[in-house]
Amino acid sequence: MRVLFWYCDKFAWTPTIKTLEQAPVSEPDEKHKVVVAFVHVEPKDIGPGSSSETKLVKNAKWLARKWDVTRILLHSFTHLGEEKADPDGARLLLDRVNQRLVTAEYDASVTAYGYYNDLVLEAPGHPLARIYKEF
Repeated sequence: MRVLFWYCDKFAWTPTIKTLEQAPVSEPDEKHKVVVAFVHVEPKDIGPGSSSETKLVKNAKWLARKWDVTRILLHSFTHLGEEKADPDGARLLLDRVNQRLVTAEYDASVTAYGYYNDLVLEAPGHPLARIYKEF
């Protein structure tokens, strides 16, 4: 798994091009004061014994604590590596991570899955505003 974390004062998305036929209709949305995780799921991440899911949860919570926010947004971003997990497996992993964050009392959500999205990103120029992790 490869993850590019951004702390954003504002992050907005508008679904534009549907990439997965089974993707549900999705509406534009935006979040403020949010940790956004651009997540690239690889085949090894959805296999038995993978610790990537737990590491994603822990790192997202760590960064949210650093910024003193409770809002975390997961964004599927299959552009950080060559190997890509199958879309259904990746979606299930993101859903599990989202649920774990909600259970831990974070305001967690997932952007429109199965779409290319127009994005608006406003982020401060700060060393903890952009963090890359590879698990």
